[in-house]
Amino acid sequence: MNLRPRRILIVLHGSIGDVARALPLANTLRRAYPEATLAWSVEPPSAPLVARHPAVDEVIVFDRPRWWRALPAFARRIRNGRFDLVLDLQRHFKSGLVSLLSGAPVRLGFHRLDAKEGNWIFNNHFIPAFGDGLPKLEHYMKFADYLGLERGPLEWRLEIDAAEAAAVRRLLEGVSARFAVLFAGARWESKRWFADQIAECARMLQQRYDLDVVLLGGKDEAAIAAEAVRRHGERIADLVGRTSLREALGVIARAQVAVGPDTGLAHLAAAVGTPVISLWGATSPLRTGPHGFGHLALQGRAPCAPCYRRRCPIGRICMRSIAVEEIADKVQLALAEGPDAKRGTSGFGA
Repeated sequence: MNLRPRRILIVLHGSIGDVARALPLANTLRRAYPEATLAWSVEPPSAPLVARHPAVDEVIVFDRPRWWRALPAFARRIRNGRFDLVLDLQRHFKSGLVSLLSGAPVRLGFHRLDAKEGNWIFNNHFIPAFGDGLPKLEHYMKFADYLGLERGPLEWRLEIDAAEAAAVRRLLEGVSARFAVLFAGARWESKRWFADQIAECARMLQQRYDLDVVLLGGKDEAAIAAEAVRRHGERIADLVGRTSLREALGVIARAQVAVGPDTGLAHLAAAVGTPVISLWGATSPLRTGPHGFGHLALQGRAPCAPCYRRRCPIGRICMRSIAVEEIADKVQLALAEGPDAKRGTSGFGA
């Protein structure tokens, strides 16, 4: 497709993991269209990933929790953007509506067979159908293929500034240079591991691999983190609910290894090149696993897994089935490969 757009809009209001996976596409667009203005429509939780990103010129935030107040100003900003190319990466009704609202002559979205909630109605160009067997990052990159863009190396180019780097150093005071990060929870109840598993994993990392342990997560995971610390009974740096997203990114980038369930922080680990052992139960790593670290994924065992249910009626037996010895084997593999194995493409800077 031979285009020379002047104003481009990416519509992806999704999770931290989805936005992280789409950053290589944004970098590809920047290389292909260096003179164009690139805007990103996003919701508040993921906005820090695209704010001040070198590929993104403008961030348009839709405050969904207060949508009735935010919608008029948001709609005007989209409409007044005068975009000539929209990439609808969300494939849901609301993203399609944003795409249509832009008035862009070229609105590129997912094929009807891959779209949801009638999303395809709002767009007028579509990438081919690939189904859900394709990893999400690769599915996003199909938009570049449709536009005829040269891919080049995958890059994330995530950076934190000097003030954020200083905050990270303060947060890690008392933590040795060799440490592991454990992600305390996940947004879905069905994805979470258990406090005793976290404590046992922390003990294994300290005793077997001489790694300090740092817990990360949002405020909603504070209770499970506190319970894990209590069960562990020894020193763990509990930073759950104490960092911004960008500070968490800086902490993860300095870790030797990361361990945790299917959560956005796992995708940030992959983005900055930190080996991540991801734990899966209700969901599957085949489509949404951290890029480049599929060999470190552990799928829990249960007749119903993966069920893709937000809440589990049978006690998350799939997550419970993941033994600490399985995690230990993956940690050994990750450390043997070296923590800098993939950082050449992450572009992380502090």
